[in-house]
Amino acid sequence: MLDRLRKPSTVLVLRRGLRRLVPRWVPARRIAGVVGFVLVAVVGAWLGLMVGGRDSTPIGPVNTHMTAHFSWSGDTEIRVGPLGTLKLDTHEGPIGVTVTVDALNVTDARTIFEDPESLEGLEQWVSADAKDAIIRLVIRSAVSALLGAFILSVLVYRRKARRVAFVCGTAVAMITATIGTAAWTWNPRSVSQPQYSGLLVSAPSVVGNAQDIVAGFGDYSRSLAKLVGNVSKLYDVTSTLPAYEPDPTTIRVLHVSDIHLNPASWEVISSITQQFDVALIVDSGDISDHGSKAERRFVDAISDLPVPYVYVRGNHDSKAIADAVAAQPNALVLDDGVTKEVAGLRITGDGDPRFTPDRSVERASNEEVAAVGNAVAAGVRLAGTHPDIAVVHDPTQGTGFDGVVPLVLAGHTHQRSTKLLPEGTRMFVQGSTGGAGLRALESETPLPIQCSILYFDATTKRLQAWDDLTIGGLGLSSAQINRTLAPEETKRFEQYSRSQQADPWAGP
Repeated sequence: MLDRLRKPSTVLVLRRGLRRLVPRWVPARRIAGVVGFVLVAVVGAWLGLMVGGRDSTPIGPVNTHMTAHFSWSGDTEIRVGPLGTLKLDTHEGPIGVTVTVDALNVTDARTIFEDPESLEGLEQWVSADAKDAIIRLVIRSAVSALLGAFILSVLVYRRKARRVAFVCGTAVAMITATIGTAAWTWNPRSVSQPQYSGLLVSAPSVVGNAQDIVAGFGDYSRSLAKLVGNVSKLYDVTSTLPAYEPDPTTIRVLHVSDIHLNPASWEVISSITQQFDVALIVDSGDISDHGSKAERRFVDAISDLPVPYVYVRGNHDSKAIADAVAAQPNALVLDDGVTKEVAGLRITGDGDPRFTPDRSVERASNEEVAAVGNAVAAGVRLAGTHPDIAVVHDPTQGTGFDGVVPLVLAGHTHQRSTKLLPEGTRMFVQGSTGGAGLRALESETPLPIQCSILYFDATTKRLQAWDDLTIGGLGLSSAQINRTLAPEETKRFEQYSRSQQADPWAGP
């Protein structure tokens, strides 16, 4: 007991330690004041940087928005619209830079594409623009941070000019040290080692192979020129898309099909879902190859997707696979023409009546598959549920929905196509989102990964437009986006529906 009483407490030990570190003539109150000055300087500079540390400027043929922000690792992040991001290890220090590529200056870009000789001046153009943009951003950020520290110090210390001056001096020292650290650790070769995310993960070469970009170039400006030139080519695709601007209420649906056990498909689907702000994913079947027990775990990746996943069984999917999909918390399996409302859309669907792996496909001809579709469509018509979309696997099965729904989504053929049926319904057949899976290895020409973003009006629930995305298959590195507007078939289907006076579709 006496030993415990004689043993100094932890607090006492800490006090003694501080007294040894800090001279006796420095009172604790002064230490607290200095800490307060530094804290006000840091918080004020941070707030100022958030407000003023940004600049919108063109760099070569692209319009960019640059922001500076506090970061533990420094670095520069380049965000290329819906395609993904590139992270560059450009510098160290507590300040990071984000460059968002907002749009392509079409006039400048087409000049480059149509006149290859103009590429010779791209290096100087991009280099000069980038240098000016960085200088402006540094100046704006420094001034904004200092101003933020000054304003906050005035609010905290009011009329105590000496304290305000001390805070401003601290802020100047921090800003100078930060800029100095970034300049000292600047890495001009960082463009040769970018980290890709989003769609660029699946096709990094759409912005140039990193090693090829810097081959034969001696400095950062040339690498940057090549990088911006390739990004411009990619943005040229989107700049030529027909004019259609989805508003915040537009319902975006990602249509996928025939994944066939390709694990790379999940990363593509996840990236597109986030980049395009998708509200719903529709899978028109053949998520597996043989429908075996071992394949059930493949569908567990559905639960990692942040939106509902609507699925119908394909001819390669067993009932066990469908049950495994249904077990996912965000998944809905449609069958027998049942209609469900998901993300504001009424969707009906039916699985493929065949199961190829056990050779039952031989006992079901196209006529029999069409007959199954006709029967299900007739049931939907009689039920009067008025679906906005019907989902099937085989397009043959979907023809019976002509005049019953405005849109039928299908797959099975591994070739994307679309057409209007006689009574105004659009048949939309998706390609293979899995590039036909591992079977693509057997083909000399690998199939591309295909999927589409469908844009629906939130009020009428009608298809307004769609973007077809095509990503290079095994061994290929390419990305294409094609937009199609769809106003006419909507009017045609509505006119047909109103003409069916005796049809239950017309409603009471």
